[in-house]
Amino acid sequence: MEGGSDWEIHQGDCLGPLKTMADGIVHLAYLDPPFATGRVHRLSARDRTTAYEFDDVWETPEAYGAFLRARLVEVRRVLADSGSLFFHCGRDAGHLVRVLLDEVFGPERFRSEIVWHYRRWSSGVRGLLPAHQTIHYYTKTGDFVFNPAWEPYSPATNVDQLLQRRRRDEASKSVYARDEGGRPIPSGVKRGVPLGDVWDLPYLNPKARERTGYPTQKPLALLERIVALASRPGDVVLDPFCGSGTTLVAAVALGRRAIGIDASEAAVALARTRLERPVRTASRLMERGRESYRTADPESLGLLAGLDLVPVHRNAGVDALLKSGDDGRPVAVRVQRPGEPLAEAAAKLRRAGASMQAARLFLIVREPGDGPMPEGVEVIEAPAATILRALGGDV
Repeated sequence: MEGGSDWEIHQGDCLGPLKTMADGIVHLAYLDPPFATGRVHRLSARDRTTAYEFDDVWETPEAYGAFLRARLVEVRRVLADSGSLFFHCGRDAGHLVRVLLDEVFGPERFRSEIVWHYRRWSSGVRGLLPAHQTIHYYTKTGDFVFNPAWEPYSPATNVDQLLQRRRRDEASKSVYARDEGGRPIPSGVKRGVPLGDVWDLPYLNPKARERTGYPTQKPLALLERIVALASRPGDVVLDPFCGSGTTLVAAVALGRRAIGIDASEAAVALARTRLERPVRTASRLMERGRESYRTADPESLGLLAGLDLVPVHRNAGVDALLKSGDDGRPVAVRVQRPGEPLAEAAAKLRRAGASMQAARLFLIVREPGDGPMPEGVEVIEAPAATILRALGGDV
């Protein structure tokens, strides 16, 4: 390895270095080659002076297929008998990749088609928004390294039933096992649900500390999962299209050795820098779960029933936006919270509405108060307040 470290990187077409490698020395290979998108990918780093790019234009699908096949043959050769391959691809050439992998590795060595699902900003493209990429998982033989992973149970799962042992009765029906006293027999501690083939992992945030500005950079969380699943500490992980070096950083962080190859001199330099000074962004989305970001107040939204609106989360000043809008500009609505001074509620709505350039601002008032309203805030009494006022009661 490079300088006695746990990693090495080679610059150039990966076919050359692959041919010099001995048989069976790699335990896990991850490939994230060009996706045959038909364009040149360019992106600038945060310093605004460094730019990275790679060419993903091919004369024909056959030329792209021949390029991949020659390299896949070498990758299979250098894989250990217990080794695995994860091939990352997009929608443009996924059908070609699957045929090639079946040809090189054999259809019987196919293990999973992993769907990496993520949420992204909407775009103006007519059609369905692309929100996933595919990773084909193959092994060299039927005897391969696999470290099971577990996820939490769904909130809808009746966990207490899972903790009870089951047996087959005389009719081969599954029933709960019971002891001589008729009490259910516990089945022991459960680890959760085995990891499935749809991975809901966040796309790399534009402001993430680990983002380098390299086009198509993948999040460390994705590569760490792959490395942890299909290799052991001390194993060799290979990425022949290493780009910014995410696979290598993930491998070294998990106690593996890493070999990277890339045709771009700039990419190789970037990967070396990341390995020497690794940075990982902690994902609060993964730590807390998506549901933790649903902060809109359910009681307040209930007062807006009947309106065609979009609830607004993670914003203390606005509860919802009307879908219809006003000449394309948002119409913001906020409901006064119990015990909240009217002036304070109006001020929050005014600030939030200004930041989103709202056309109109509606404040639903539960507890009317005195004092002038900020300019542009339209006040509407909630039904309860209106009824109490009509009855002459305290509001």
